[in-house]
Amino acid sequence: MKLLLSLLLIGSLAMTQNGCSGRNKAAKTNDNCYKGRLEIKGGCMNYTISVVEGNIDTSLIQSSWTDEHSGKTYTNVFALGSKCTFPDKINEGDEFYFVIDSTQTQECAVCMMYYPVPSKSLLIRVISEPCAK
Repeated sequence: MKLLLSLLLIGSLAMTQNGCSGRNKAAKTNDNCYKGRLEIKGGCMNYTISVVEGNIDTSLIQSSWTDEHSGKTYTNVFALGSKCTFPDKINEGDEFYFVIDSTQTQECAVCMMYYPVPSKSLLIRVISEPCAK
């Protein structure tokens, strides 16, 4: 009886671990996974992000955009739409992985200071692991 219980316990642990890694693998191989770089960390969450890896639908981003303050031109950029959930620890020049997540609800207070951003914006969720190739 103890042997049977031990085997059941070991089997259920193996299935649980397999299920977890299966979910992580599915998330990492998502076609909706990209590598981005925070190009401009403007005040009041007026952030500009460039797509540096991944086959993103080009209709979702601006292929070229010029910051009217600095005069610098950026390629493959969008404005941060998910201002409530973007991590504070990411700074200008930092690269990170993200998925597009249009299911988010953005209900937080954000100041209204103006800093120019691209006209196209995306709701994104930063993820901790690289996208699978």
